[in-house]
Amino acid sequence: MQKFVSYLRVSTNRQGQSGLGLEAQRGAVRNYLACIPHEHIDELVEVESGSKSSRPVLAEALAQCRREKATLVIAKLDRLARNVAFISSMMETGVDFVAVDAPYANKLMLHILSAFAEHEREQISMRTKVALAAAKARGVELGNNGKVLARQNRLAAKNFAETMRTDIECCLDQSITTYTGVAERLNEQEISSRAGTAWSATMVSRVMKRLDIKFS
Repeated sequence: MQKFVSYLRVSTNRQGQSGLGLEAQRGAVRNYLACIPHEHIDELVEVESGSKSSRPVLAEALAQCRREKATLVIAKLDRLARNVAFISSMMETGVDFVAVDAPYANKLMLHILSAFAEHEREQISMRTKVALAAAKARGVELGNNGKVLARQNRLAAKNFAETMRTDIECCLDQSITTYTGVAERLNEQEISSRAGTAWSATMVSRVMKRLDIKFS
């Protein structure tokens, strides 16, 4: 029987004390484990920003996995990190881990997924900057009402929306039926909006409209 140690992470003390985000992660892990023969050895919870590379609770979870020859299970890949370097360092620990949102992906595929997401976000940012610089060089006045800038903004918004498709569809798969609910779930998962801010119901509505995704 396979052994598992679960790792949950939230970014603020307020979330940790209220359970905001933790119950969703715990439920995802519970549903995954319910489908396979397993022994759930322990659950470890960390309150720390995803941008921090120092994770004492994660280090403890990895040490426990090594002692017990267990697999680390997480609800979503971004509970570890949203950058390639951190995922690469996880691979070097020698501990097997599984992300519930990509349960059939091995460590190499998880690395590729994180690399693709990071690369795509960088490319969107770069294309927008290049387009704006080119417009400025042609003497175009850059402003919210400028036709060129508006066109570039629409293109950038469409490209960004595509990067959000999987996350939003995942929310709908969890029976979330309101824009506010989707926004709250994205914020719980520390997934930033295109502007780098927290999500609102209006932002979610716009992205879903661009993707032609509707509530069932």
